[in-house]
Amino acid sequence: MTKRVRRDYTEEFKQDAVRLVEEQGYGLTEAARSLGINRSNLERWRRERRGQNLDQGSATEMDRELARLREEVRKLRMEKDILKKAAAFFAKESN
Repeated sequence: MTKRVRRDYTEEFKQDAVRLVEEQGYGLTEAARSLGINRSNLERWRRERRGQNLDQGSATEMDRELARLREEVRKLRMEKDILKKAAAFFAKESN
């Protein structure tokens, strides 16, 4: 029977991993898989961060506005990419 090795992660790594989900729009499973960590670890770190944010009172109006704006930018970039592909497709069709 082999002994399991427990990995320790730095606080910076945990914060960056949670930011991938909350600010960059990655799914929990996708982010965990790409970082090579267990999904449950990422979920726990996310819950802990939310608890700290509520304790510190940092869930202010500006934080919510920033999150909303980041989401809007993400959607607009996606729409722009779709339009670029459509324009290229129609340009190719007209030739």
